[in-house]
Amino acid sequence: MNASSAAPRRDGRPPMREALVAAAFRLFLERGYEQTTVDDIVALAGVGRRSFFRYFPSKEDVVFPDHERCLADLTAFLAASPADAEPVRRVCDAARLASRMYAENPSFSVQRYRLTKRVPGLRAYELSVVWRYERALAAYLRGRFADRPDGTLRADVIAAAVVAAHNNALRAWLRADGAGDAAGPMDHALGYVQSAFGDGPPAAAPVPAAVAEGPEDVVVVVARRDAPLWRVVQELESTRGPRGRETDPSDDTECLYG
Repeated sequence: MNASSAAPRRDGRPPMREALVAAAFRLFLERGYEQTTVDDIVALAGVGRRSFFRYFPSKEDVVFPDHERCLADLTAFLAASPADAEPVRRVCDAARLASRMYAENPSFSVQRYRLTKRVPGLRAYELSVVWRYERALAAYLRGRFADRPDGTLRADVIAAAVVAAHNNALRAWLRADGAGDAAGPMDHALGYVQSAFGDGPPAAAPVPAAVAEGPEDVVVVVARRDAPLWRVVQELESTRGPRGRETDPSDDTECLYG
């Protein structure tokens, strides 16, 4: 959400929707999400309870005020795709629309990320948002791959890969408090998807310093030949320690799409 971009009313106050979001987050940060009620939010915003539900069906929706617009923009972008558009590149470009939504207002995005990590109910809500984005990407790809015997499988796998790549880059940016350019790491992550599944090379993008690999990143793990893959991965993660993957399970929050 880019609350700062909305034109103020004639009396100088922000539009009601943005005022409700600002009031809600002020209370969430001061009191906690669970301790804040809709009545608290409308009282601080100076509006009636009916006004809140005119804009937001539930308290959860005020935490994600921008996703309906973004999902509509993404769906329209895919629907307007030229017939000769390379499909994997097209869904990667669609994912960039969501990324730019977060970059429009870094401070708000970071606040939401921190809040969502702390509230299990919001993480569950966010998963439903992620699913809707993934289904939109998959629906477009299914249409493009309709003439292939594995078209549905390919579409679903690529859609999931795009979401995973987007979320990987997004979470790294959010953990860094929204500092720096989000576009470079996002291009790098989506480039993996384009390289793996696309018909042409991905758009050239420099490898961000944060993900560049060097000799110090090499890890050697010795395992039995018949060891299951999950055990090898577990050993690798424990060996990498704090410099490797974040182990906080709540890092799956604040995704595309959420």
